[in-house]
Parts: sequence; structure tokens; C-alpha cells
Amino acid sequence: MIKLRLTPYASTVWAWNGHRYATVDRTSEIAPYDHPLVEHVAVTDGTRTLLVVRERVAGREAHHPALRKVTPGEFDEARILAEQWPADYVLVETAPDDPCRVTAGPGGIAPLYVAYDRTSLHGSWDMADLAGHATGLSPREVARLLIYRPRYSTETVFQGIHRVTERATAIYGGHLCLRYPEPVLHGGPRELAADADILGAFMEAMDDALDLRPIDRVETVVHLTGGFDSGTVGTRLAERYPGRYPTAALMIAGPGRAHQFRRRSEIIRALPFADQDHLIDALEHAPLSPECARVRGEKISPYEEPLHRPFTKLTEDLAHHGARVVVTGLGGDEMVALSQAEYPHKSMGEISDGLPWIADRARAALEFADDGVAPPAAVNSMTLLSLETTAPVLMRAGIWPVHPFADPGMVQLGEWLPLHWRELKKLQRRRLAALGLSADVTESRERESFAEVVQHTLTTIARSLFAKMLHDGSPLFDERLVDPDGLRVAVRRLAAGPYREDGDAQLLEVLDLHFAASAFL
Repeated sequence: MIKLRLTPYASTVWAWNGHRYATVDRTSEIAPYDHPLVEHVAVTDGTRTLLVVRERVAGREAHHPALRKVTPGEFDEARILAEQWPADYVLVETAPDDPCRVTAGPGGIAPLYVAYDRTSLHGSWDMADLAGHATGLSPREVARLLIYRPRYSTETVFQGIHRVTERATAIYGGHLCLRYPEPVLHGGPRELAADADILGAFMEAMDDALDLRPIDRVETVVHLTGGFDSGTVGTRLAERYPGRYPTAALMIAGPGRAHQFRRRSEIIRALPFADQDHLIDALEHAPLSPECARVRGEKISPYEEPLHRPFTKLTEDLAHHGARVVVTGLGGDEMVALSQAEYPHKSMGEISDGLPWIADRARAALEFADDGVAPPAAVNSMTLLSLETTAPVLMRAGIWPVHPFADPGMVQLGEWLPLHWRELKKLQRRRLAALGLSADVTESRERESFAEVVQHTLTTIARSLFAKMLHDGSPLFDERLVDPDGLRVAVRRLAAGPYREDGDAQLLEVLDLHFAASAFL
């Protein structure tokens, strides 16, 4: 939600010019994201300055962005209160002769990447803005992504570009120091009272999350995939605000496609959504097609949506029709996730011989894959990474994402629920059943995923892309992170078939990383 350039030991006299904050000598500037759900305030005691960019909260009076003069005591109080804001934020602190400080809020709604040079700290929610600071590839982080073992940390794929994780602070005074916060403590399942109204508590927590931001004041669309999570959020909005909110979705391919149509159609018929329903066929606008920004050589972060082309197409359609907010079901999986003790399962991203393109340097780096990760947050780390994946495409189109399942109140409720309420998403299923929806919606066992879209991309579009990569070379080869001989074997096996979802699907990440590395370096 912010772009910045901060130069310590220069002027710290700030002013608001109607679009951004800048120091009088123009060595530092801060550009808040321009959106109705984002506000910014600034205070100074004549020495220290605090600039805050944050999500707007419903029922709170909007403040004028001009710098306000306060006493030192009032400044100290403002600094304490800034971190108690109920929604997400970014704090910037400057003072003469002191390093500058940038602190991220707890929500992770928009990513914040930073880089530095000899004089200044640079930051942005769009990694492309920092491409000039990328000096190479991080073997450990590339290896994590190659085997689908993502970790939430300050490390990114590119050396020279860093992530400011939730509640972390970037301190710059010529060198960069990234400081993690204290871990957030979490609870576990609780014994329910005999008269516990679980669905009532669920609706109350969801209403609190939905009501936090004034989404009713802007053009808002519900991302209604037909799944349990977006279905639960979307139906609640339609129930409370009849006829107000239109819907949108990417349509999948394969056996689950017809079922997705049926489930969405039943939900939309049963609840009073607005008439407009925005649908984009993910197969028609497939990932890595010639129109894809990655294929065209644009600087697209490797953390952005893997299905970049269809998701961008849907976003463009929503923006064309005036949408400024999209409400999603992201975080629903993690809210009701089962622990390893409750459901012993194999960890995601295990290395195997089925991935012959993983070069020796990447394999060696995986020994340290769990080093340097961020401490536990209020929100699950996988949810935070999902939010980071979604935000940039939406924000470039002027759309702000809202994720009710990532609200701390929702997360805490999920932690407290007994196993039988979380298993197989019983909580969401029971909520949808209470609305009178049929078993086709509430008891579905049909898989609905984009696996078939990925398969189509890899078995058709990707063939020429792999051929060009193997012919022209790649930074992944140069850094000995991907073995070209192993990749050639995998591509030949992919062409010969049959397609293996576990073992072939990971090849999409190879291309995404190749395009990112080629564009950034």
C-alpha cells in the first residue's frame, strides 16, 4: 500500500503535495496507494516524523493527510496508537541524524519489498519497481519454490530485494537491518458448552471482519468460485445486502467444470446477489499464452499469481466495470486446517527423483530451507503468501482486496473449534446447508481446481517455451539451480505422456521463475 524512497541523514522536513509526501530537499518521498479504502496521516513534533499509510476503517473519521504538529508527548502516544489500528498499515519514521524505519502492519494485505543503494532505502508493493536492485538469485529461495515448499521470510528470489514481513521493521542508515517481531501465541481447540451456537459465532466473526472496512461505500465484487470459502463469504454479503454485490469467478477445466457451474448457479439463484456475474474461462485465457505478461517479458514477480493471464483478464474485466474492491475466500483452508497431530500427513514440497531438473546447488540449499523464516503471525504464513500472490495484479487495476478469512478474529475462532467442526470444512458446509442449499453444494466430493488448466498449459503452450529456454539459456542454468539436461528429460517425458500431476505440474514454476529471472536480471 506504499511506495517510498527514504534518504537518512538528509532533510526530515516533510510536506504533503496532494499526491505524495516529500522532504523539502526532495531526497525522500512516500507515495501512498491511491484508493478509497486507503488513508494516510502524518504527525511531527518538530524533530521526529511519523507517516502512516493504512486501511480505512468503517465508522472512523477520515483525517486530512497534511502533516500535523504535535507535542513530543502526543507524538509518543500517536506512535503507540498507530500499532493498535484494527486494520493493516505501514509506518514510516524519520528523524535528523537517525536511520529511517519502516514497519509493516499485521495483515499482509499488500506486500512490501525493499532494496537499498549507497544513499537511500527504496520500497514498493510492486517488486518490478525494485528490479534495478536485483543482483542475482537466492539459491535457497529458488529451491523452495522449485519444489513447492514456500516459506514466509524476508528472503526473496532476488538477492538485493527483501520482503518486509508482517510486523517486521526495516531499518536503514547506510546498511539495511530487517528485524522480525516477537511471535504471536496461538491457542488450540476448546471444549464446547452444551448450548454453543457455533454457526452464530461464525456469522458474528464474519460480520465483524466484513464490517471493519467501509466496502459498502465503493463498488465491490464478490469473488464467488463456487467453493465453500468464497461461497460462505459471498452468501453472507448477499444475505445482509440484497441486490448490492455482483459476483465474479475464473472457470476451471476438466471434470469439475460442470460442477462448478452448477454450484455457482444454485448459490446465485438462492441468494440476492446483484445481476452482474463476471466469468472468465481460464482455459480460453490460459497461463503462459502469448498474451501473458510473463511471456511478453514484463517484470512480473515470481510470487504473483501462477495463473497470471486468466487472473489478469478477470481483473481487467472487473476494473472496466468500475470495481474498486474484491472480497475473496482466501484463508478459509487455513482457518479450519487440521494440525499434524490431528491428521498426520506428508509435508508439502518433498524432494524426489521425480523432479530431475533440480540441480545440485538447489538440492544442497534445501538443507537450510527452514532457516531464517518469520516467526508465527496472527495469520497463517501460507495465507500471508496467498495474499501476496493476489494483491499486485488487483492493485495495478485500482482494486483493493478484502479477505475476511484472514481476519484475526476469524483465525482465532478456527483455532478454538474442535476437530469435528474443522474436519472436511464442516463449518462452511453447515453454514451453506443452513441457507437451504442442496447437497450438490454442501456435500460435494468433486474436486474443483485449476489442475487441468495447468495440465493444458504444460502439454501444449509450454512446449515451445521450454524449447526456447533450453536453446537460449536461462539465469537458472547459469546459477546451477536448474539442470538443463534434467529439464530436457522431463520435457521429453511430458511430451510422451501420460501426464503426472505430481511431478509434472511443478514444471510451471520452472517457467515462471525463468521468466522472472530473465526480466529482472
